[in-house]
Amino acid sequence: MPLAERLRRELEREYQRLELIETQIRIVEKERDTADAQDPAVEQKRELLCALQGVGGASAVILAREVFARQFASRRQLGSYLGLTPSAYDSGSMTRCQGISKAGNSWARRVLIEVAWLWRKYQPGSPLSHWYTRKTADQSPRIRRIMLIALARKLAISLWRYVETGLVPDGAVMAKTTPHMAAAA
Repeated sequence: MPLAERLRRELEREYQRLELIETQIRIVEKERDTADAQDPAVEQKRELLCALQGVGGASAVILAREVFARQFASRRQLGSYLGLTPSAYDSGSMTRCQGISKAGNSWARRVLIEVAWLWRKYQPGSPLSHWYTRKTADQSPRIRRIMLIALARKLAISLWRYVETGLVPDGAVMAKTTPHMAAAA
């Protein structure tokens, strides 16, 4: 059956909006890539991160710019910067952890948590994924979310070592092609 004239016009307008948004996204991504190309250190770290299966271009750019462009003396400093370290509660003779501090870069922390979800999906054979699976077996959804934050911290440390020293995380699968290689082809 043919579409009603009014419905057809409305669908055409929606399609035009979609084309406009897709064009704007391509322009913004091109500007981002141009800006990254002007900073060789960020570009190199982005390419390294994109070489890992499950780490996409947008996540790699954010992590390269927001996290790995900085110098950290230790994994504790990295965890603190991301707000993924426990905050201590000291009262008299009692000392305990209250959970993560969330005092660091919240944007980078959110992206890293998303990368941790993707890591579980695209890197199921890695020791980090096995660790998460082992720790969350028969646990409630709340505990699984808490443990995902711990996985994100461990992953941040592994990725930091990878971009700083070139040491690929244990069991990590490399992507078949990186976005840079695909663009050159």
